[in-house]
Amino acid sequence: MEKSTKTTQIDEFDRKILSALATEGRMSITDLAQKVGLSKTPCQLRLKRLIEQKVISGFRAVIDPACLGLNHVAFTEVKLSDTREKALEEFNAGVRCIPEIEECHMIASSFDYLLKVRTADIRRYRMVLGEKISSLPHVASTSTFVAMETVLERPR
Repeated sequence: MEKSTKTTQIDEFDRKILSALATEGRMSITDLAQKVGLSKTPCQLRLKRLIEQKVISGFRAVIDPACLGLNHVAFTEVKLSDTREKALEEFNAGVRCIPEIEECHMIASSFDYLLKVRTADIRRYRMVLGEKISSLPHVASTSTFVAMETVLERPR
């Protein structure tokens, strides 16, 4: 899925709407309108436009992984044996099938991808790395960095 590079024009009211919803996505339209300083109908129209223009890509519950016992975070560098477009597409498709991978970024560096992997513990991470990540198409090598503490993590 390719991200759009088109920039949408947003004004100060749109920014206030986005900020308010980023903090409390379940806010009623009445509360949202009051918070941003608009009446209900213009606020509702702006919200609809922001959704249609995909500035707002969805609403979801933000779940605390620690409550699910997922306290182990590792960052995995992945070097591929082939970086032609077809190989990248195959690797990307494989990554999307591994639920423990929270983020995957193609990197301009000595390695090709950086993965954020969340598991219950190091034992489970080792299994995910050995059985799933290392088995992805075109993986030549990996390197792991274990997070000792999360200082800042902003849900987006």
